[in-house]
Amino acid sequence: MTIDLGFLLATQFHSVLSLIMKMKLGKTLLLIFCFKVFSYAVIGAPGTCPATGADKCDDSDGWEGEFFPDISKIKYEGPSSKNPLSFKWYNAEEEILGKKMKDWFRFSVAFWHTFRGTGGDPFGAPTKYWPWEDGTNSLNMAKRRMRANFEFISKLGVDFWCFHDRDIAPDGKTLEESNANLDEVVALAKELQTKAKKSVLWGTAQLFMHPRYMHGAATSSEVEVYAYAAAQVKKAMEVTHYLGGENYVFWGGREGYQSLLNTDMERELNHLARFLEAAVAHKKKIGFNGTLLIEPKPQEPTKHQYDWDAATSANFLRKYGLIGEFKLNIECNHATLSGHSCHHELETARINGLLGNIDANTGDPQVGWDTDQFLVDIQEATMIMLSVIRNGGIAPGGFNFDAKLRRESTDVEDLFIAHIVGIDTMARGLRNAAKLIEDGSLAELVRKRYQSFDTEIGAQIEAGKADFDMLDKKVKEWGEPEVASAKQELAEMIFQSVI
Repeated sequence: MTIDLGFLLATQFHSVLSLIMKMKLGKTLLLIFCFKVFSYAVIGAPGTCPATGADKCDDSDGWEGEFFPDISKIKYEGPSSKNPLSFKWYNAEEEILGKKMKDWFRFSVAFWHTFRGTGGDPFGAPTKYWPWEDGTNSLNMAKRRMRANFEFISKLGVDFWCFHDRDIAPDGKTLEESNANLDEVVALAKELQTKAKKSVLWGTAQLFMHPRYMHGAATSSEVEVYAYAAAQVKKAMEVTHYLGGENYVFWGGREGYQSLLNTDMERELNHLARFLEAAVAHKKKIGFNGTLLIEPKPQEPTKHQYDWDAATSANFLRKYGLIGEFKLNIECNHATLSGHSCHHELETARINGLLGNIDANTGDPQVGWDTDQFLVDIQEATMIMLSVIRNGGIAPGGFNFDAKLRRESTDVEDLFIAHIVGIDTMARGLRNAAKLIEDGSLAELVRKRYQSFDTEIGAQIEAGKADFDMLDKKVKEWGEPEVASAKQELAEMIFQSVI
């Protein structure tokens, strides 16, 4: 998520202005302050205009021709290619372990990072000014972005896209106006994706950016906010269903707390469960057959988020009887923020029958926040694909590139290059994981490590038929156990042999 500097300045202007007047520092200081705020707002944030009211700003689409005229459809050219606008490892139609590469991955482009990311951060103004942007947040600008989105994913050669409701259509002054805006953009999206033969991997509601959600959405202390969030999810789920979406995601960025001193955590968790129960009921009511997904994250923007990691989320779902209604969307950067590897989170989700989708990104080990970088670590990609293969695939989920360009990457072609390297990294991971599985050495090492349980007494233990009295007798019969080596270094050697 990026910070809108212009919005931040606007919300703080009144309070700072009042302070200056109370301090009686004079008209000169006031004039200087107003000039500085105006300057930063103009430089630091794109302009906005109402979704309606073309007389107030230029609302015409006005874009003719291609959005990426210098980019051809990205093709597979093989590992020896030096062309940065080509795939070296991802060959969509190639079969690996009996399944086409495109079906192992089901790659998706994240609309918010790709078409709404500005490069802005808490310390600096936006750095990205794409040619098609007109500086507004009008309905027609939203439609223009949507057309750019489908040209992008078509040239990139992926089949899916993901969205937040407020990323694809401007927020209105009322819920009714916001819904009308969304309907108009979604109608265009439906037309474009039908023509391009693309699909929605998942949709979601943006329940974290608007000031009304400062205390949370489903866990807000304000009942009116809880209701507003429910209405927003209702609409977002309905448009996801209309677009043929295969999943719907809940990311609770503000479903948590900053301090327990002023928080009734038990009540908030109960409210969250009631909210998710209502979401399940609405899904069934409208005939939406997609998978509902929880996306764990430990913190940021809250100090503590309630769906901290995969294990915490699984426990929450079990406690409230929701385990059969939801799966998990594992984001690799969130995994590392919670103190785990992405592989750990995927395995935790998998063995609990909860692996539903993967947000393919990574963070920087030297930076302690959610940097949403494209994953380029071949070893990590290989471990990720071991989990996916063990899971039998990821469908109806997929790999969504919840990743953004670095602030300093500002060329249009960088959008393609970033996705290409992310796709190729995962493709290399799949090829490596397939080699490990076909070779069998690593699986055999693991089998041998646990072979003492492949005995009569081991089978009784695993079947729950060995009580302590039985085991006590066995210890006296066997004497001191002989403990074998775990062969970790050999396992690492085997793993490294395919990288």
